[in-house]
Amino acid sequence: MVAGSQGCHLERFVLYPAKPLKLEDCIEQGVRSELYIVEGDSAASAVCRVRDERFQAVLPMQGKPLNAVRATQKKVIANPWLLALTEALGAGMGDDFNLNKMRYGRIVLLMDPDADGIHCGALLLMFFRRWMQPLIESGRILMVRAPLATIIFGDQNIHVRSEVEYRAEGERLRVAGNSNFQMNRYRGLAGIDLDVLAQTCVNPATRVLLSVGIDDA
Repeated sequence: MVAGSQGCHLERFVLYPAKPLKLEDCIEQGVRSELYIVEGDSAASAVCRVRDERFQAVLPMQGKPLNAVRATQKKVIANPWLLALTEALGAGMGDDFNLNKMRYGRIVLLMDPDADGIHCGALLLMFFRRWMQPLIESGRILMVRAPLATIIFGDQNIHVRSEVEYRAEGERLRVAGNSNFQMNRYRGLAGIDLDVLAQTCVNPATRVLLSVGIDDA
């Protein structure tokens, strides 16, 4: 199925208990495939509407992840969402983690552009650092920064990704004598226009991926 032709059907996986909780899987696994991790079902539904179902899977978080740095493996496994994530990746965890068994070529973290999103991303990286360190070392965890807002000026769409950038771009246009512009601020991933979400966060040809390493974690 081509990208954008169908939205998420998260409830359908009740029929397939072997699949991880809430996972909207892709058709092909392997080196080319990627797993998007997003915040909540609304964000997952939006991403599913613009993804390429052939190689892009989506797994929504359910609230903030457990701080897994000092947690025991028993406690981590008892956490439904971290268990779902571990099962989705298919490579085990801790001493049993085997990078060669990964079902996806890479993991893409796509959080909301706010403080909660930053916190969720940090907690995820801490989990990977503690329980799947070879995965981080392999360079197969990446991050996409979602736009906080889009400034529309004439035929230009300027996507800004921070409060500082948001204010600076608005001030730059005003100082230049340009008052006829529109600033569209988004309320999380689910509030981003689908064409903007596809262009900035999902389409491999236009998005910008940031590598995540041990130092980041």
